Amino acid sequence: MAAKDRSKAGFTVPGLSLEDGYKVGETLQMRLHALNDLQLTLKHAHWNVVGRDFIGVHEMLDPQIEQVRAMVDAVAERMATLGVSPNGLPGAMVKARSWDDYSIDRAGTAEHLAALNVVYNGVVADHRKAIETVGELDPITEDMLIGQTAELELFQWFMRAHLENAGGDLSTEGAKTEKDAATKAKSKDSKSK
Repeated sequence: MAAKDRSKAGFTVPGLSLEDGYKVGETLQMRLHALNDLQLTLKHAHWNVVGRDFIGVHEMLDPQIEQVRAMVDAVAERMATLGVSPNGLPGAMVKARSWDDYSIDRAGTAEHLAALNVVYNGVVADHRKAIETVGELDPITEDMLIGQTAELELFQWFMRAHLENAGGDLSTEGAKTEKDAATKAKSKDSKSK
């Protein structure tokens, strides 16, 4: 007899079909990977940020890290509630993700904030896509993701406030990659000194 797949239970929440419960849970798996990656990335930046405004940025990141860790737990517990086993293992994340590791090591505050802004662009956009996917199936999960997206957007605003001029222009406008954003921010920061 073949071994039973233990990644999915034979139940989901009342009011959802088993198929829909699994679909929502599978959508959440990628959010779990993204949030796990985000909290590690934020902690990496927290440890590696240097220069002017160091303490403000260093201390700004801690509450974000804690909130993102809480999001990780909420997503994993929702998956389990839906009957889908959450996988928070690093190997699974690396195998499933479509993004590369954060590319900035020891760097100035403007560089890290610019790179993190790019990271938040991806996480927020993908959270919004997940909201669309689950919205028709499960309003409880949709509500959770909407709340998380609002917090993530707020955190991104905190980053952008450091990169924005009084006219509302970002110093990293047009940057597509973390390295490109960091380079633009460093260049602008050097000129402003």
